[in-house]
Amino acid sequence: MGEKGQRILYIEDDHASRRLVERVLTSRGYEVYVASEGLEGINLAREKNPELILMDINLPNMDGREITTRLRSLPNFSNVPIVALTANISPG
Repeated sequence: MGEKGQRILYIEDDHASRRLVERVLTSRGYEVYVASEGLEGINLAREKNPELILMDINLPNMDGREITTRLRSLPNFSNVPIVALTANISPG
């Protein structure tokens, strides 16, 4: 179970994925914040100071690399783990 008060930010533009991840992590005792795009995620990160950030690599307007660069430039986010995820499946 997650320790009470552990905050996770999940940045994902797909509504179904956001709901699934939020439900799973919340049921494990984590405090979960979700954003549907990069700027919203950066603002939420600044406001909530999560201990972990999960994000989709392929987001509209700002990709995962740019979001990571912006977050790393902020004080308090140099050591926060940022995990990039993708659901892209390339045909083999």
